[in-house]
Amino acid sequence: MENSYESLSVAITALKEEGYTHDYNLKEEVLENKEAGTVHEPHELRVVKYYRFEGRTNPDDSSVLYVIETDNGEKGLLVDAYGAYSGQISQEMLDKLKMH
Repeated sequence: MENSYESLSVAITALKEEGYTHDYNLKEEVLENKEAGTVHEPHELRVVKYYRFEGRTNPDDSSVLYVIETDNGEKGLLVDAYGAYSGQISQEMLDKLKMH
């Protein structure tokens, strides 16, 4: 896993090659993996790393890529277009995804 990537697409490709193959969707209180049919509560998640990408022409076009492992062994990625702070999510999920 690199410390940085030149773009979001390069990061996703590289991390999928490292086994982070699941795609997660952020819901209010959980992360959903539609393909596997699983739902994960914040206490079942471990954020391994995150990467922040700024828009080249507009700083408001930012996104955050979270590298996630779950208690049941799933490894995947969550792309949040504006970062966890912008959406309507539970405080527990917000705390889990907080960038330090």
